[in-house]
Amino acid sequence: MSQAAQTSDNVLNDIPSELLDLQRVIDALPPAQRQTIQPAFQRVVESTNRRRKILQLVQDSIGQLRLDMKYLVFDLEATRRERDNYQQQLSEMLGDSPSSDDSSPEDDQ
Repeated sequence: MSQAAQTSDNVLNDIPSELLDLQRVIDALPPAQRQTIQPAFQRVVESTNRRRKILQLVQDSIGQLRLDMKYLVFDLEATRRERDNYQQQLSEMLGDSPSSDDSSPEDDQ
């Protein structure tokens, strides 16, 4: 099969069935009317394909954004756990030390 025929088949596979039905109706028209309508139909097909590609890009971007958000939430939760762990260790260290809560490291200098 030639490259042009493969491209034509790919384009036809991407076209919604309603547009394929319209193409069949346009093909059945007399040549003069067909030549008048065909350019507008081609613009509609190109616009449909362009919209489909844009929609696919948007869906891919949303999927990537969702994945990124999951990683960020995971990282945030891990950071919070680490913070809580360090706060607990600090409070245990301060609770075990003989100095009172009123003293600060700056007072020792």
